[in-house]
Order: sequence, then C-alpha cells, then structure tokens
Amino acid sequence: MQVSNQQLKAFIIDKGLVSKKEIKKAEKVAEDKNKSLEDVVVSQGLISEKEMIKLKAYILGIPFIDLKKIDIKPEVLRIIPEPIAKKNNIVAIDKKGDSLEVAMLDPADLQTIDFIKKKTNLKIKPRLTSPENIERVLKNYQKSLEAEFGDIIKKEAKKTKLPEMKLVKGEKKEAGGDDLKKVAEELPIIKIVDTLIKHAILQRASDIHIEPEEKEVVVRYRIDGVLHDAMILPKQVHSGIVARIKVLSDLKLDEHRLPQDGRFKIESQGQKISFRVSILPTFFGEKVVMRVLLETGRKFTLEGLGFWGDSLEKIHSAMKKPYGMILATGPTGCGKTTTLYTILENLNQPGVNICTIEDPIEYQIPRINQTQVKPKIGFSFATGLRALVRQDPDIIMVGEIRDNETASLAVNAALTGHLVLSTLHTNSAAGAMPRLIDMGVEPFLIASSLNIILAQRLARKLCPKSKEKYRLKKSQIEEMAKDIDLSKVLSVLKEENIISKSADWEDIDFYKPKPSKECPEGYKGRVAIREVLEVNEKIKEMTVSRATADQIQQQACKDGMLTMLEDGFVKAVQGFTSLEEVLRVTRE
Repeated sequence: MQVSNQQLKAFIIDKGLVSKKEIKKAEKVAEDKNKSLEDVVVSQGLISEKEMIKLKAYILGIPFIDLKKIDIKPEVLRIIPEPIAKKNNIVAIDKKGDSLEVAMLDPADLQTIDFIKKKTNLKIKPRLTSPENIERVLKNYQKSLEAEFGDIIKKEAKKTKLPEMKLVKGEKKEAGGDDLKKVAEELPIIKIVDTLIKHAILQRASDIHIEPEEKEVVVRYRIDGVLHDAMILPKQVHSGIVARIKVLSDLKLDEHRLPQDGRFKIESQGQKISFRVSILPTFFGEKVVMRVLLETGRKFTLEGLGFWGDSLEKIHSAMKKPYGMILATGPTGCGKTTTLYTILENLNQPGVNICTIEDPIEYQIPRINQTQVKPKIGFSFATGLRALVRQDPDIIMVGEIRDNETASLAVNAALTGHLVLSTLHTNSAAGAMPRLIDMGVEPFLIASSLNIILAQRLARKLCPKSKEKYRLKKSQIEEMAKDIDLSKVLSVLKEENIISKSADWEDIDFYKPKPSKECPEGYKGRVAIREVLEVNEKIKEMTVSRATADQIQQQACKDGMLTMLEDGFVKAVQGFTSLEEVLRVTRE
C-alpha cells in the first residue's frame, strides 16, 4: 500500500501539479540525499504537506479525512488506548455496528491495524489524515481523561468511610495510626490519590496543593508558575488522602502536630516521576504540597535554558575556571536548581570528582556523588560540606547557603582549589555580596572567591500557535523608558540580528496571549529571564568597600550587564513571552 516514487511522479505530471523540469530536479535531490521524492517535493514547497497526503490517499484509493470537521465522541476515542494511539499515530473516529473507522498517517501499517482488530474485535476501516490532525485529536485524550477522573473522584469519595472522631476534653481527637493505615490502604482512597496525581501529570503541573477548608478540601495545581483550582473534594476524604500520601512517603501516620517532609517515586508511561512531599498542620487539618519532579528526559543545555550572547560566554568562562564560586540567586521555584544541574552536567567528565550536598536531591545524575541533608540527626549543610572537602572533590555543589557557617565553609572551599556552585535567596545578582556580608563573611574573602552570579525568574511562555502581534504606542514607549535603558536594549537587539539595523521601537513587533482551546490563557510552558553578573576587578573593589546592591548593579550595567527586565524585553521581542508577563515576574 506504499506509494512508490514512480507512481507519485507519474500522477503529479499527469495532473500538471508540478512541471517536468522541477520534478527532475527534485528527483536528483532525492537521489543525492537518499530521500523519498515525496519528502523533497514537500520540503521544497512544490506541493503542500496536506495536498501531498490527499494525493497519496487518492492514489491508494483510501479516503482522506479532515479531523477538524469531526466531533469525536470520548467513548469512541478511548476504544484505542492513548499509549497505542500516540505510538502508532492512529485514532478511532467513529463506530457503527461492528465497524471502527480509524484515522492514521500510514495505512500500510497492517501490523497496527491487525492488533487493533484483535483487541477490539471490530472490523477496521482505515482513513488517511495529516500529522496536524492526529496531534490535535491526541490532545482530546487529556480532556476525556480529565472528565473521567472527575467522575472517579466523586464516585469513590462517596464510598469512603473514615473512622469516627472522638471528643476528648472538648476537642476532636484524630483517628489513630492503625485506623488511618487501614483507610489509606482501601481501594477508594488509593484510586482518589492515584487520580489526583495522574491528572496533575497530564496538566503539566509542577506542584499539587491539597488544602483543607472547614467543609471541603480544595485541590490546586501550579501550572506554568500560576496556581489554578483543580477540584473540590468532600471533607470526609481528607484524612484518608493525607494518610495515603504519608504511607507512600514513609512518614508517621499518627503525627498531626508537627510538619513532616518525605518523598516517593512512581513510573508513568515510561517516565520516572519523583514527588517531594511537605505536610504542614493548619487550623482545619494537615495541608499537603507535592512537588512534581520528572527524573527522565531532563537533558538541558545552557542555550536551551535561555542563555545567549555575552551572558552565555561569561557562564562558559566561569565554568572553565578550576576554583571559585558560581552563585544562582532568586526566589523559591525560579529554576535556580535546574540551572545549576545543567552546569553540573556540562562539567560532568570522567576526569573530575563532583560531590553535592542537597536538601532534597531533586534529580539524580550518573557519576555525581549526591548527599542528602538530614537535620534531625544533625547532618546539616555545614557538617556535610566539611565532610565533602575531605572526599578529594574538584567540584562541589551546595544546595543552598542559608547561614553563616555554610557561607564561610563554601567561600573557604572556593578559595582552596575547588569550583563551588550554590544558590542564595536574593532579589538580584548584585544583592548576593551584601547578603553574604550580612551572614558574617569577610568582604575581602567574598571578592576573592566569587566568579559569577546569576539571578533569574521564570515567565510564562506564549503559546506559539495562538499569540497575537501588536506594536507599542509612543506613550507606552515613553513610560517604559522610565524603568529601562531602551537605547541599550535596542543596540543589543541589532547586534544580535534580532531586528533590522534601521528599526526603532515603533517598528518592533511584540506579542500578547491569545486564548485558545489548547492554551486557555494563551500561555504554555515557561522561559527564564536572567541577569549574569561577572565579578571583575571593579566589582571586587566595591565589594571590599561594602558597596550597596544598587551601587554594584549600576557598575555591572556600565560594564555591559543586561538586567532581568532588559533580558525579558529581548525575549518579548523574540516572541517567547509578553511584556506584561516580564513586568509581572520582575516586579513582584
């Protein structure tokens, strides 16, 4: 059922779709590059991909179907399981009697057709469609599963019966550990927790919040950095859900007064996913927050993380130094750890010994010795760092500098022949020096040890298929000029060939979110905006003289540093994010 090059050539010439001269050229290219005539004709723009698929359907005698015009029922879609549909690019579109109509990219894939025929016990009618159509329909699985998950949760919540609470001296006494363990192992609670987790993974959530209220339980997902209400559950299931999560995380079931932290891991569709669990007692019960960490397929590059131009060169230069300190700063959840892990993966060579001390270990990297902090037994960052320097390391990563002792040890390690990577909570790169001085580290030691400081925020990415183009008005440009050096940013845009050399701000296109079915808010994913401060001689002098963060920032900008706001402007011009989003994350 495949269309040969000769069949395709004869049909195209017969119908007069492409001239004989152009076909001959395309054949030559196909032969030289060992490609099919179909691929060359489409890549050269002689025939569109959609038209080519229609041609193939006509030649093969198989109907072409445009799935945009078809409303597929959820029960029909689920006849072919999602993993099989994704793997083989085949979807069920209609069922009549004992016949199942399927749309696919390769009707010659008889093995898949036969497999589905045996699995469904139905007669299969193949139809040809485009990759764009298949991709669109595959997204419907998510909507279908979300509806299914909602039904499961409502249904199972009704079945759940928790142990009765007993009044002791006018207060409710929590159910005992044995009772809770029994509930946690009951099928309804297991199904509810599994469903919440699967739903969160489908939504690409980074965090799951389970928050008890007086009469209900609110479940929220953090998606692309913003919290969204996911579902409301009856209060009766709260204790069971918390108990189930405690069982998975190996936490104390009968401890309800103190915070607890744990971790568990699952495997879903070939992906290993780790959950970092935090349980906090609140007025209406224990609140659970689970951080979702994908352990597979996370091979990032610095370019892929959004580093570019001079900033990228500065990072590479700092990575090549045998000793000193690389600091990543910013608030919780801004991607500092991901940036440091990416740098570690670049440095991870057989000739070096890399050791880390973390709380917690977020991603496991082969050939790197990763150690988990355990404060309960006195194993802190400081004690761990003391042990690490006796392990003959070349490179050390300290998860976070939180106190004077850790700061002093990290600085000393950087001064004694080790490359040290760490994170610090400050609002800007320039704020790192005053913060370390506040922790009691001598300014001359900071100046001698620091190589480079990164500060970053995560902004939501515009959905590439539905963003809307616009240009700034003169009044808006004047307003922007109060917060940003527009001439400097314009110069950078021209140097990097992002805009034409003659362009001015009135000629530059910006983009705003345009909500669609695929991206309800017009955003999908996140992009980092950063500032990279290289500690040169002038910055070292200012650090020793205890200059303020503002003074250090002004000098760094004179030396060519782009601030986070300026980097955000560049990424807004490139169409990665919107100006509103850049201003939101840099001013909050």
